[in-house]
Amino acid sequence: MGSRFLLSELAGKIGARLQGPDAEVTGVAALDEAGPGQVTFLSNPQYARKARETKASAIIVKEAIPGAGCAFLLTPDPYFAFACAVEQFHPPVRLAAGVSAQASVHPDAVLGKEIHVGPFAVVSEGAVLGDRVTLYEGVRVGKRAILHAGCVIGSDGFGFAPTPQGYRKIPQVGTVEIGDDVEIGANTTIDRAALGVTRIGPGTKLDNLIQVGHNVQIGRDTVIAALVGIAGSCRIGNRVMIGGQSGLAGHLEVGDGVVLGAKSGVAVSLSADETRAWSGVPAMPHRTWLKMVTLLPRLPELFRRVMRLEGGNPGEGEE
Repeated sequence: MGSRFLLSELAGKIGARLQGPDAEVTGVAALDEAGPGQVTFLSNPQYARKARETKASAIIVKEAIPGAGCAFLLTPDPYFAFACAVEQFHPPVRLAAGVSAQASVHPDAVLGKEIHVGPFAVVSEGAVLGDRVTLYEGVRVGKRAILHAGCVIGSDGFGFAPTPQGYRKIPQVGTVEIGDDVEIGANTTIDRAALGVTRIGPGTKLDNLIQVGHNVQIGRDTVIAALVGIAGSCRIGNRVMIGGQSGLAGHLEVGDGVVLGAKSGVAVSLSADETRAWSGVPAMPHRTWLKMVTLLPRLPELFRRVMRLEGGNPGEGEE
């Protein structure tokens, strides 16, 4: 059985003050996923609407939220307090190397070097695990998936709460789900969700050296080239194509069918409604980007022309 606390007990452990009815809680969850018996948190005011709609037993927050039908665990730093709460329900687990005697590995399965197979894991006939592939606890991999050497599925997401003493780690207690017919390239890393699931949809193909942050959702039949970085909580649709070395900021959406050129920098959500193809930094319609890169080498001469027309010194502003 997992950890169970009264809210009053939990408040004492995380440095918060309980406001509202005491109740037993058994875990933590995100605002829009939490239910009775769970604790959630709010540190960004823009999500206040979700806080009023949450089914959680309590919210860790700076001050009470009018209209929310739950208790509050009040604290000056909700993000830090939530990290402490997660630790109470999910103490750190350290895995031993090798194959557990309680695992079931078919004699015809092929295990590469430096593989960890934990208790009650099942490796079926015909399965091939490459050298140094790492599947952390709770990860689920679909049928016919190909995981190349060195990929890591389910490592901790990048979550830290700033404190006067330094950064406090936010335990990452979600999981990763890999769909059927997915291929993941060498040394690609897919972080487990902080809460909930990081998900790679069926048929999606990831190249080498890609970083997929925690709670990212990638749809079906999407292809992503090498050296792409996807920050946490991005939502990428179906049949998206992402060129190499592109970077996506967190909490944005890329709609179905969007194509991103190589080295694109995506800072806002994109859809295929305006145009299917996007390129550049920041990402813009591909045709606009083509015009810009065509004009770029001509900018010094254009600048000199403008200065002449305005009666200025054509050499002004040049080195």
